[in-house]
Amino acid sequence: MKNGQVNTAGVPTVEPKRVAIYTRKSTDKGLERDFNSLDAQREACEQYIKIQAHLCWELTDVRYDDGGFTGANIDRPAFARLLADIEAGRIDVVVVYKVDRLSRSLLDFAKVMDRFNQAGAAFVSVTQNFSTADAMGRLTLNVLMSFAEFEREMISERTRDKIAGSRRRGKWTGGAVPIGYEAQDKKLVIVEHEAHVVRDIFERYLDRQSALEIAQHLNETHQLTKQRTTSRGRIRQGRDWTKDTVLRILKNAVYAGFMPYRGEVYEGEHEAIIGAATFHRVAVYLKKYGAGRTGKPRSGEYLLSGRLFCVCGYAMTGKGTRKKKGGAKKYRYYQCVMKDKLGRRGCESRPLPAGAIEGFVVARIRDVTADGSVAEEVARRMDGYFAKKRKALDDEHKELPKKIAELSAEIRKLIDTIIKVNESARRQIETRIDELGHAMGKHELRLVEVERTLTGLDDLQSEGRWVSGALKTFDTVWDVMSPGNRLRLIEAVVKKVVVNEPENQVTVLLNDLGATEREEEEDDDEPATDEPLATVPEPAAMEASP
Repeated sequence: MKNGQVNTAGVPTVEPKRVAIYTRKSTDKGLERDFNSLDAQREACEQYIKIQAHLCWELTDVRYDDGGFTGANIDRPAFARLLADIEAGRIDVVVVYKVDRLSRSLLDFAKVMDRFNQAGAAFVSVTQNFSTADAMGRLTLNVLMSFAEFEREMISERTRDKIAGSRRRGKWTGGAVPIGYEAQDKKLVIVEHEAHVVRDIFERYLDRQSALEIAQHLNETHQLTKQRTTSRGRIRQGRDWTKDTVLRILKNAVYAGFMPYRGEVYEGEHEAIIGAATFHRVAVYLKKYGAGRTGKPRSGEYLLSGRLFCVCGYAMTGKGTRKKKGGAKKYRYYQCVMKDKLGRRGCESRPLPAGAIEGFVVARIRDVTADGSVAEEVARRMDGYFAKKRKALDDEHKELPKKIAELSAEIRKLIDTIIKVNESARRQIETRIDELGHAMGKHELRLVEVERTLTGLDDLQSEGRWVSGALKTFDTVWDVMSPGNRLRLIEAVVKKVVVNEPENQVTVLLNDLGATEREEEEDDDEPATDEPLATVPEPAAMEASP
């Protein structure tokens, strides 16, 4: 019974469609693996076919796999069998993972599509959601084949898909081998003298919950991180341990026999170094004590986060403690991250009381904004910059669609004539289509970027006006601002604060809020404001430590 007919109950019926999957890989490298690129392509196609159950698609038992054959021509054994079965009326739909699995030549692709159409067979590309069931799909496929960047994207996506499939099966897919293991025949094998260090790290953390203490212990006992050999054969010696390297081991699910991938973990095929129960207990402690968190909300509790630096060159991060366990009062302070990682031997600077250093920076901003001239200058320069930027983007936004339409029209004309000319002319036309497709792709990407920039320009200008308004009335509005708005203003105004604790000095650098405009002006002799706002001794209150 054909499509459009009805059964005895008067219900329209759909004739079953015989579906074939075609897969191809350019080289035979890796085909000996249990799960290779051809398997990954077929798995994705099978999942797609299952979704089309309402169309009565039925997968044939015959496999059409070409391993080690280029897509530059159609001289492939499995592909030849596929064409023969299509023309014999044994296949109704051909499903591939991506368009370039069928062909990388526009001319060959056009010929194959013509043979498919004559035999009444449809063509579907799973990951690109294209089908030859309609005219728009056929046009889009032809244009898509001409883009020069297309193949590079295909290669990277195929690699990611293959890695994802292998990781889900618990296989090691390469990369830096974690300490405690070595890679043999593409599998992780335990190195016992390194595994002993890993077990010791987990046991000590369960006992003391201090990654810094573990790092210090490893360094004191002269144990180093894993020695590695680079891809060029150079040996990279092991290094001293830090708190971060210890934490990376404590968070690595590989040691519990799992294979992590994009936030999920799968049962690995390698042997575990520590038990799953131990790993989960450590994860609970990491979450409880903060080391396992991926980030914390920007509450504005530490105004100088990301802006405060020690004289040794490393950032100073905000921390808090209570003198008595369960005490109501929290003491906030900033500490050099190098000292946080390595202890006193990392940096000699003492912790800084947060209230004192933040108050000092706010006082300097009060001084510089007192007469209102800074706010007026910021408003003037930012309004000028946004007006100039908006005009340039508007002009470009008007021209880009015209250029894209012209290129598209030329591509369509060339596609219509490509089958009618000789072989030499065809190659020239294909080259020209590639050039036009490359140019068209660049213009389309630029159009998206311009539209996104224009959309965000209003928000940026609104933010600039809020900053200039806050600076104009800084002395009165600061005390009534919410913590979040205080942080927002500090991030906009302050570029960097450098503390030289041994010399008892603080240097505050103010952002040049009109830098972009000034860089675009040819005759602008105004001095930069990206200079020290203040380099003065710290107030005595800063000498105290929490």
